[in-house]
Amino acid sequence: MSSDGEPSSYKLGQRLNDEVLGPIKASFVGKDEVVDLLGICLVGGENLFILGPPGTAKSALVQELAVRLHGQMFDYLLTRFTEPNELFGPFDIRRLRDGDLVTNTEGMLPRADFVFLDELLNANSAILNSLLMVLNERVFRRGRETFSLPTLMVVGASNSLPEDDALAALFDRFLLRVRCDNVPTERLSDVLRAGWNRELQGRDRPVGMHVDLVRELQKQLRDVSLEETQPVYVELVRRLRLAGIKVSDRRAVKLQRMVAASALLCGRTKTIPSDLWVMRYIWDSEEQQEVIAALVNNAIQAAGNTDQAGSHPRAKGEDAPNPELIAVDLQRIAGRLNEQSLSDIDRAQLRDELGLLASRCEWVSNSHQREFLRKEIETLWQQIDQSTSAGSPTRN
Repeated sequence: MSSDGEPSSYKLGQRLNDEVLGPIKASFVGKDEVVDLLGICLVGGENLFILGPPGTAKSALVQELAVRLHGQMFDYLLTRFTEPNELFGPFDIRRLRDGDLVTNTEGMLPRADFVFLDELLNANSAILNSLLMVLNERVFRRGRETFSLPTLMVVGASNSLPEDDALAALFDRFLLRVRCDNVPTERLSDVLRAGWNRELQGRDRPVGMHVDLVRELQKQLRDVSLEETQPVYVELVRRLRLAGIKVSDRRAVKLQRMVAASALLCGRTKTIPSDLWVMRYIWDSEEQQEVIAALVNNAIQAAGNTDQAGSHPRAKGEDAPNPELIAVDLQRIAGRLNEQSLSDIDRAQLRDELGLLASRCEWVSNSHQREFLRKEIETLWQQIDQSTSAGSPTRN
């Protein structure tokens, strides 16, 4: 408790928003979503994956965060030929002469508060195991050496998603995922102005709060009560799994840290259902984004907390659905309905998915697209009903 009677979590959460995240949003046009996710993962002590093409300020955002928190940053562009020494440091030559295998970590990843790994999915087997320990346990081991790392957050970036199963474990260690694209052309003048201002400032931006205070804020996660959101969260995870979204028990447990981090950033020590907005960012593929967003938005709206005082601004989920992605999902459901081996459980799952897409369809702003999708959805409802009554899938 602070001297004026406010919880210290309120003070630190507000300071991080006001003195660090807010100024970064003002300095980087059109990157509010990415900055909010950086803040959540920073407070939650978890890792963020950023998907986007080169030149969209992915590394610059992390660098800005490190500068404003007076933290040490390590960033590296991974290739298929990157060796562990390039990330973790070489053996100390002086000690090696005496027969000691000691790693010189000066200026390397084990000394950094913030880590940015570009082209993350180029990681090869030589560094994969060491990297997994860093991501999961904040520990680096080499021979008899064990380093406990000061790392607050690891941010990985790529312009594509993993296709190799060997990289699935690496990708899984990034709890939240977010897209980072070029800013729309109509805002280009704002981008140029803000970028020029950063160039003029150099590294003279004010330190918002010291990095040690972020560590204190991370410790306060254990004091956040999850009681109010627990029933809603359990039901949301269940519905995500029914929709075919993989949410392992391990991820379900860890994601509670993100929900608690949302509360702390809003100055609360109790979570509310609107804090579940962070669940929109657990997708494994871009095709899943619409379905997950619909499930999360429905869960928040059903709880009646969208406009509750103290909600995170991103909880409202005002982004309009993409009608083309809805159409792709409808085509996929139509294809499934033509399968001969469709079971009752499969039909129930397709019903749930169609219901979610129907609710998303109503948010499509273009009236012609909305009406077209409504007709497609109505046709699929009829197919499902006919399939269920016949006990077998409908064939065209």
